Amino acid sequence: MSPAVYRRRRLVVGVLALLIIVGLVFGAVAVIKMFAGGNAEADGATTAPGQTTPAQAGQDSKAATESQPASPTPTPQSGCADSKVVVEASTDKSVYQAGAKPVLTLSVSNKGEKPCEVNVGTSQMEFLVTSGDDRVFSSRDCQAEPSDLVRTIEPGKSEKANFMWERNRTTPGCNPVEMNPKPGYYVLVTKLGERVSDKTSFELR
Repeated sequence: MSPAVYRRRRLVVGVLALLIIVGLVFGAVAVIKMFAGGNAEADGATTAPGQTTPAQAGQDSKAATESQPASPTPTPQSGCADSKVVVEASTDKSVYQAGAKPVLTLSVSNKGEKPCEVNVGTSQMEFLVTSGDDRVFSSRDCQAEPSDLVRTIEPGKSEKANFMWERNRTTPGCNPVEMNPKPGYYVLVTKLGERVSDKTSFELR
């Protein structure tokens, strides 16, 4: 084979290789454009920087809703006005024969329209018996381990506590008193914290 023929064949092979490389490059560019176009159609729309797509707006709205604190559940009112919570005093009888022990009752009622949380524990209660200016008995004088007890009282409802009085006298500090109350008329007042009942009277015989 002559040198001229050999050179022509090498030139043809080089041109074909160049055409193949160029074809591959254009094909790769076309494939890239096709995928780019397909993604844009799948996403629906492109957005400018700082804008939000409808899907993102929905997600942002949901996230904002989830981040907001839930509305607090209404709770019973604590510290109801004194005019709404009423304390009353009563006895199981109006007259007690000799030796009979009176049962003293403290009632606390909710006269309002909303539930009220009230401390009805022994730390707040007092049963006070008097006769004229004579302070005869108080349940606080010899009270042991007073405690708190918070109750929710619904509108129109009440809580009651009963105390059996031994017909004895007491003094602050629980000092012993030998003299017992004599027959006659006595007055009961009940207290719950700063709330005070009206007076109710009864007779000891």
